Amino acid sequence: MKKTEGIHHITAIVGHPQENVDFYAGVLGLRLVKKTVNFDDPGTYHLYFGNEGGSPGTIITFFPWPGAQKGQIGAGQVGVTTYVVPTGAFSFWKDRLEQFNVSYEMVERFGEAFLSFEDPHGLLIELVERAKGKQNEWTFNGVTPDVAIKGFGGAVLLTSQPEQTMQLLEQTMGLERVGEEGDYVRFRSFGEIGNVIDVNITPVPRGRMGVGVVHHIAWRATDDQDQLDWQRHIAQSGYQVTPVQDRNYFNAIYFRELGGILFEIATDPPGFAHDESVETMGEALKLPPQYEAQRSQIEQIVLPIEVREVKGKGDS
Repeated sequence: MKKTEGIHHITAIVGHPQENVDFYAGVLGLRLVKKTVNFDDPGTYHLYFGNEGGSPGTIITFFPWPGAQKGQIGAGQVGVTTYVVPTGAFSFWKDRLEQFNVSYEMVERFGEAFLSFEDPHGLLIELVERAKGKQNEWTFNGVTPDVAIKGFGGAVLLTSQPEQTMQLLEQTMGLERVGEEGDYVRFRSFGEIGNVIDVNITPVPRGRMGVGVVHHIAWRATDDQDQLDWQRHIAQSGYQVTPVQDRNYFNAIYFRELGGILFEIATDPPGFAHDESVETMGEALKLPPQYEAQRSQIEQIVLPIEVREVKGKGDS
């Protein structure tokens, strides 16, 4: 049976790009590892945030649509994006969220405590403490490696067809079913991060795409050959899967599972440092070759953004 290591990245739709950067870099302490555009809509940014090197399993990506309609979180979507932090880091993160006037609550699933809150545009985020996963060496605006987000803990999936979604996760994607509790069934992949998926089996209304909603979830393929194997495997499992799409920093294939969630399978290589150095990742607007001739027009359309330190309560 084929098995994915876990989540490669999660992509969501947000509002104003500077608000997005201020929250994920300034508050959560993630690194902006790539500033590019949506390859299907070059007038829209595609912003990537992750650990110090932009490793698979740490990357959350955004299409900022300032002024766009608010979405509705519901069936056919990733309902909650979960990040993992080091054991013992909760006290830091509670203080930090309070410092930046971010309301949070503590919830529990499968014996684990989660720090639950929303980003400025309505995305549902959780933090969970786990020992596994490499320390994030990035330091920014008061977030240091001993407490920094290591990457994804996993996600909560909302589906209109929970049995079919769970069957896909277990029998096609190769995740192991490890528990059931209340409204949730838990699955785990073999990776150290991005490896825990909770499926909400209680029916919820259908979601609507827009600001504050996850667009898709991507799973890891080790390389191009592994991705082609996945493409055949997914097709043989009865799903319509796309041809390979070159996304510059990985190759991608897509399919929609029966519960309505858009799945992607993305290659780990080449990563984010092949068109700029590791030291300067995220500083310049990087365009794929097909749009380089339109650079001046694109730069006039996208709003200027900067990674900057942001101040919370009590900061001078």
